[in-house]
Amino acid sequence: MRDGVMSTGADARIFPDVEACIDCGGCVVACKRTWDVPADEQRISVSTMLEGQEAAEGFNANSAGALNEGQSPGETSVPMQCYHCENAPCVSVCPTDSLLKAEDGFVQVRDSLCIGCQYCLSACPFGAPQFPDSDEPTARLFGTGGTMDKCTMCEERQAVGKGPACAEECSTDAILVGEANEIAEELDRRGSGTFFNGVAMEIVFGDDAEVFR
Repeated sequence: MRDGVMSTGADARIFPDVEACIDCGGCVVACKRTWDVPADEQRISVSTMLEGQEAAEGFNANSAGALNEGQSPGETSVPMQCYHCENAPCVSVCPTDSLLKAEDGFVQVRDSLCIGCQYCLSACPFGAPQFPDSDEPTARLFGTGGTMDKCTMCEERQAVGKGPACAEECSTDAILVGEANEIAEELDRRGSGTFFNGVAMEIVFGDDAEVFR
């Protein structure tokens, strides 16, 4: 497995090291190929902010540090996907219990219960929920967004000891997979920060967010 994949299965989390991301799109391609995701859909994307801009003096390649000091981080690319949050807001707002936080830590979608209300899309701060069938005739007829789709963190691959496809094929190991303490230790070893603010970290990691401080 790649160096960014430290452990898999129950209690494994997925989280980006934005200092390592070079916006190559390899994660997007890996996901599409592995799960046969259509060309016009995606379960992971790379969001680039302040494209072409330099960071404030002294903060080159230290985006998290710049933000903590109220300075400009400059161009920063962030792999965005479902982080299978400990305090998943999508789960809490779903009116039909289509979304659930399983005992093994994965946030799962029960397609048969999804009514396409898109509450989860409004609640998720990371833009993970997708509605690829929103333009289908039946979706338009019933006034819904169709069935929600998102990153599954390659749960099936993890069940056999493999890492998520995006992480396994990331050329710079910018997508970290492991338990919270393993991710925190790896970010510290690299000298990278967490980039997300405290509120977002508590959404993703719950009480385990403390290990990143």
